[in-house]
Amino acid sequence: MKVEYMSQEGYDKLVAELHHMESVELPQVREAIAEARDKGDLSENFEYHAAKREQSRLLGRISFKQKILANARVIDMSRLASDSVQLLSKVEMTNLSTNTRMTYTIANPHEANIREGKISIKSPIAQSLLNKKVGDVVEVRVPAGLLKLRIESITL
Repeated sequence: MKVEYMSQEGYDKLVAELHHMESVELPQVREAIAEARDKGDLSENFEYHAAKREQSRLLGRISFKQKILANARVIDMSRLASDSVQLLSKVEMTNLSTNTRMTYTIANPHEANIREGKISIKSPIAQSLLNKKVGDVVEVRVPAGLLKLRIESITL
């Protein structure tokens, strides 16, 4: 796995999720397994098998988050420049076809959340915006067709 650059906020959120899984969810699953085991015959015990599946799923998620955190590097925002689009840049742009404005923050894939206006750096839009400057027009091929976007502002 390669280095994952992320914001302090994203890192803290990931640490909190991992802590919750390890300290709350995992003990609950283990308790459910113990209760199901006490009910007798395990070969036909649906609760036992469901709890074991949940434990396996949870352990997989915990392992995945641990790997991300092991390779995570928090970006020092004070060292970033806002003259071109990069990871953690907040970009305001205009769709030249519809003349509508939109604002997105370029985020690590693990922090991406469209409801919060954060798009993955690996998305087609973010890829086409990288290293561009205010006033630049970019064309992006998306499933709906071709977008023409003009960068209006870049902030951190």
